[in-house]
Amino acid sequence: MKIKVVVHPAEEGGYWAEVPAIPGCLTQGDTWEELLSNIYEAIEACMSVDIEDMALSSDDKILEIAV
Repeated sequence: MKIKVVVHPAEEGGYWAEVPAIPGCLTQGDTWEELLSNIYEAIEACMSVDIEDMALSSDDKILEIAV
């Protein structure tokens, strides 16, 4: 899966980035390398869902897919 990330220079130095396809998915980094690492971490965190608090019936199924 490919996803677009918009990278902005930060006023205090470094960079910040947003993922338009995932509202609220933002991150920052002092260096380009740190930003890239943080982007992957932010996307993974924004796309993960904690199903422990969800009410599931015995008929429900949970699938984990790669995109």
